[in-house]
Amino acid sequence: MNLLLDTHVALWAITDSPKLPRRARELILAPKTSVWVSVASLWEIAIKHGLGRGDMPVSGADAARYFRESGYRLLAVEAEHAVAVEELPHHHQDPFDRILIAQALVEPMRLMTNDAQVARYSDTIIRLGVAGAASLPGN
Repeated sequence: MNLLLDTHVALWAITDSPKLPRRARELILAPKTSVWVSVASLWEIAIKHGLGRGDMPVSGADAARYFRESGYRLLAVEAEHAVAVEELPHHHQDPFDRILIAQALVEPMRLMTNDAQVARYSDTIIRLGVAGAASLPGN
């Protein structure tokens, strides 16, 4: 499975955060899973870290290094991804999340997120539950 992690899930995974449910961690580590992080997530991390946002504990450069060291693949933002954003319903206004959704739908990939609004876009999106429960394959 090609699994695209949203920005927060990717950060939780590389920092071994307790916010990442056990089943999500298992899916990320599964031998048949290819884990991807979008370059758009690196852009988001760099912008928010540069602004001193507490929810972005690492710089963009450090995040890129940690993602590579974890074996995650980086997904470039292609023209077809950018164009696909225009066709998305307006469930969510965050431009970073919207490009991740478009990338997942165009490629196709399964997007893993903790955001309920993001999960509204497709039944192929894997939503982590608010209290640690997860709507994951196999549950």
